[in-house]
Amino acid sequence: MTRTLHVLNGPNLDRLGKREPEIYGRTTLAEVEAMCRAAAGADAVVFRQTNWEGQMVEWIHDAIDSDAAGLVINPAGLSFRSIPLVDALRMFPRPILELHISNIHRRDALHQHSLVSGVATAVIAGLGARGYATAIRALQDLLDDVAS
Repeated sequence: MTRTLHVLNGPNLDRLGKREPEIYGRTTLAEVEAMCRAAAGADAVVFRQTNWEGQMVEWIHDAIDSDAAGLVINPAGLSFRSIPLVDALRMFPRPILELHISNIHRRDALHQHSLVSGVATAVIAGLGARGYATAIRALQDLLDDVAS
């Protein structure tokens, strides 16, 4: 049975490959999407990016309503201030993997404490763009554990 995995990306991630490459690398969001789809294998991937908090909340609602098997989310700047995002994620009843391209714990104080981490099943940070494929595989492993 094919599962559907949602991969949601927050503000400024549409600028990957151009934005602060010393922090985020040179991989584009389109390349990240291709990596996610390859890592997912037979599982379907819904891959989205938005610069708007409300849109991200709506997409989490969509994932809930469509019975998405799991969620990988790179909330970007929303990680550190968005109560509406956290509240929406609290409603998601299946595994949530929070992902950050950089190691947020090695960054400035503003970028060190993610509110999302408190509701995520697991957190992956600091692996660069390759962290997305790692997150997809980890999510699949979590889902396989639940199914067995």
